[in-house]
Amino acid sequence: MFSDLVPDLQASMPDLRGRLSANQRLADITWFRVGGPAQVMFTPADEADLAYFLAHAPSALPVTVIGLGSNLLVRDGGLPGIVIRLARGFSEVKVEPGYRLRAGTAVPDVKLARAAADAGIAGLAFYRGIPGSVGGALRMNGGAHHRETKDTCVEARAVDRQGAIHVLDLAALGFTYRHCAVPADWIFTEALFQGTPGEPAEILKHMEEVAQYREANQPIKERTGGSTFKNPLGNSAWRLVDAAGCRGLRVGGAKVSEMHCNFLINDHDATAEDIERLGETVRARVKARTGIELEWEIIRLGLPREGGATGEALVERQAA
Repeated sequence: MFSDLVPDLQASMPDLRGRLSANQRLADITWFRVGGPAQVMFTPADEADLAYFLAHAPSALPVTVIGLGSNLLVRDGGLPGIVIRLARGFSEVKVEPGYRLRAGTAVPDVKLARAAADAGIAGLAFYRGIPGSVGGALRMNGGAHHRETKDTCVEARAVDRQGAIHVLDLAALGFTYRHCAVPADWIFTEALFQGTPGEPAEILKHMEEVAQYREANQPIKERTGGSTFKNPLGNSAWRLVDAAGCRGLRVGGAKVSEMHCNFLINDHDATAEDIERLGETVRARVKARTGIELEWEIIRLGLPREGGATGEALVERQAA
């Protein structure tokens, strides 16, 4: 357990409208269902409330944003400082002229795809295949089925660590493969997407094809965080993992999926350390066989359990 910072924060922010809570369980909201607590969880009421909070929060306190928890591994020791989770005040989708959609960053990607289909806006159906939120799609340039966020997003709003609000065009977002150039401590609040005219029935058909592909090829009913490693240039992470003999590999309660071996699974009461150790073991085996160093796509955050380790040190300690 971390020390309770909530009373001091509340006293220093009398006009705060959002919710603060201490030592909030993060295993309840991450798709892996593992991880320690957040020292402070803040759920802002809206963008103005978020800006007020950031302008008054002590600069020494680290701030982390968590969306739907799908592409995330929180370590067993938890997250010190403040964890911000955007919710109802950031969950609206609005249709705008010119086949555009404006969406809050707490909107699930599947809801964005559905809203586009209902409005006859083509080009966003691929979001049906991304198990996250609009905020995560912005931060990671999320993509699926040969489309990426950079192909659809024309503008985004973000709040910086001092509480200032920024409006960013596509060039300022600086999208590259699974990356965005916006400073890591800026928090996205809204995005504007550009589509093209389309027939709702055809768009819904495409979305159903995307959903069927995921169900047939990915372990979506398991406790997983989605794709674990980025695809190296000109190669596929799953092929490298498979060729290194890691399909079905286990560490503790964690397992490499046999359906799609770029997915790690909490198969039997795994800890975050089990999952991270498994991922690092896979990386080490792929590098030993091919010389290619896989990069994590899943975001790993927080402290290890007491006496634990993180990253490559897990495998080094195991081998010692």
